[in-house]
Amino acid sequence: MSDVALTTFEHVFEVDPRLMQRWVLQQTFPNWDTLRIMNARHDHLDWMHRHFADKVLSGSELLAEVDGEDGSPDS
Repeated sequence: MSDVALTTFEHVFEVDPRLMQRWVLQQTFPNWDTLRIMNARHDHLDWMHRHFADKVLSGSELLAEVDGEDGSPDS
């Protein structure tokens, strides 16, 4: 985890709002709204994939591809 990240709920990482207050007026953000957004993120990703993606790759597929690249011209 980064020094600039806060954990308000398990598996929810947020940028420390104090780092943004110089440029962006900070508002009180209720916990229920954070949980609502967190619980809807998979629905949003599914919608984005259906409308804009030709192919959806998992993170493990991407990591395997990166790990397979050894920099040699034969790869």
